[in-house]
Amino acid sequence: MNRHFRVWRGDSSGGDLEDFDVEVNDGEVVLDIIHRLQATQAPDLACRWNCKAGKCGSCSMEINGMPRLGCMTRMSTFTADETITVTPLRTFPVIRDLVTDVSFNYEKARQTPAFAPPTGVAPGQYRMQQVDVERSQEFRKCIECYLCQNTCHVVRDHEENKEAFSGPRFFIRAAELDMHPLDARNDRKQYAQQSQGLGFCNITKCCTEVCPEHIKITDNAIIPMKERVVDRRYDPLVRLGRKIFRRDQLEDPAPVPAQRVTGETPSGQRLPEGPPVGPDGRLEIAELAAPLQGGLSPFGEDMTFPLPPERVSYHHPEPDSPPPAHS
Repeated sequence: MNRHFRVWRGDSSGGDLEDFDVEVNDGEVVLDIIHRLQATQAPDLACRWNCKAGKCGSCSMEINGMPRLGCMTRMSTFTADETITVTPLRTFPVIRDLVTDVSFNYEKARQTPAFAPPTGVAPGQYRMQQVDVERSQEFRKCIECYLCQNTCHVVRDHEENKEAFSGPRFFIRAAELDMHPLDARNDRKQYAQQSQGLGFCNITKCCTEVCPEHIKITDNAIIPMKERVVDRRYDPLVRLGRKIFRRDQLEDPAPVPAQRVTGETPSGQRLPEGPPVGPDGRLEIAELAAPLQGGLSPFGEDMTFPLPPERVSYHHPEPDSPPPAHS
């Protein structure tokens, strides 16, 4: 059965929609049709993809105006006489055809302060309660397809906001680290408010609607972060204290500058450092070919597990000395 497709063709200088009639078989997804177009009618059609299983986030595109993954959008969801229009993500600059430059997101990722474990905790000495694992597990499902970034009108409709606004993908990262019981930083909320542009978000929930992993970005990450910021900033007791004490005694700590991803926190704690990059911002070839890609572990590379196998079940470590007896 043939179906009618309209696919955007062009580059950064401009382009237009091009019409195709292409064969569609049962059980196929939009990405299958794009591949068939490349094989039969448009061999120079550019499209980014990788896993074709909804886990890499590479094939992000807009299908009939809705940000979706090409590999997870089944052709059976469209009517037989419907024209399927495929366009690149609108928020990011077009490189060619359906491929866009999403480097904005990687710049924001580098600006986000890294996880900072507390001092004095060696490998194997800390155990997280299961409730703490479950609190942030939802946010770790993110596949970085950047559909939420694309549909967020704060950056989609206002190019001038990009410098001051990180976007929903990095709000859930901030929320995840703020919930982490091992993270030693205590300025996640202030940083989200003052350096990531949390206040720009007016919680329309468009990011949640397009998330292919069904992460409740707004309800479980952005709104709780906003509430924590408000609780800290506008707590009645804190406001009363501001009237009694000097401003410099109660003012919120200054946020870490956006460019300082490594170095030290305001309290003097050392942050994990990422791998060195070249002048073009890319990893060196030696780093890419190394058996351990990426930065060093914040706990060090002498990873030993001191517990016997029968203890590998989320037990708290035994105390060094027995607790005092109660009378």
